[in-house]
Amino acid sequence: MHFQWYPGHMTKARRMMQENIKLIDVVLELLDARVPQSSRNPDINSLANNKYRIIILNKADMADPDITARWEEYYKSQGFYVARVNSRKGTGMKELRRLIAEACKEKKERDRKRGILNRPVRAMVAGIPNVGKSTFINSFAGKACTKTGNKPGVTKGKQWIKINKDVELLDTPGILWPKFEDQRVGMRLAMIGSIKDEILNTTELAWHLTDYLQESYPGVLEDRYGLQTEADMTREDLLAAIAQVRGCIMKGGEPDHDKAARLLMEDFRSLRLGCLSLETPDDWNPDKKD
Repeated sequence: MHFQWYPGHMTKARRMMQENIKLIDVVLELLDARVPQSSRNPDINSLANNKYRIIILNKADMADPDITARWEEYYKSQGFYVARVNSRKGTGMKELRRLIAEACKEKKERDRKRGILNRPVRAMVAGIPNVGKSTFINSFAGKACTKTGNKPGVTKGKQWIKINKDVELLDTPGILWPKFEDQRVGMRLAMIGSIKDEILNTTELAWHLTDYLQESYPGVLEDRYGLQTEADMTREDLLAAIAQVRGCIMKGGEPDHDKAARLLMEDFRSLRLGCLSLETPDDWNPDKKD
């Protein structure tokens, strides 16, 4: 499966972000805690150069907590401020406000020396589609100030949101980058729903997910679906077994692989398989790759 998806509105979104970055003091980069590095847009990284930076591991409640802790240390070691948040429940927001104040304290001190008082910190919220930006902003602001949705690309334009007297946020549309050099990145983003399902081969996606789960979380599929697996089972065999157990059967008694694949992906995204992560910092360490 090859991924190359860059609709025209993303070119416009990148240009908008480039034009407005000069207005910004700190960039809040939202990542999906299940795939932190895969959900980092290198364009955002370059556009935000020379700005204060805070990495927000969003949807932390959906990820493996032990692996998320490793990611937090990984980004801190690179000089970023890091916050773990659950935007749906609002956890982690108090810590984030503290981090914004800490990251921008030099800026505030410079303003004070120049006689500029009470000017709010201006923050840009950036991230790829479906990483949860709108839900995060609504939670951070404590009010429904942006349109939210569970499909990529809900946020279409620029908008400023006043959080309090100290912080203003600039929301931006989610942007992907023109081409995934590493196809594993595209695969992981597809698994969490950051690429529209309509352009994907869901069965192939489910095969890759079963491969990963069997290697990294052995027993998860067996426990969820009550399977009896064998060491020599192929990914096709495994999906067929899930189809049989869940009644995904076509006329003639053949397993409906597509229906079983959609069921598996939905179970993963809705946490019915548990809180799982799809990558670790070691996956991005050249010395530890196969």
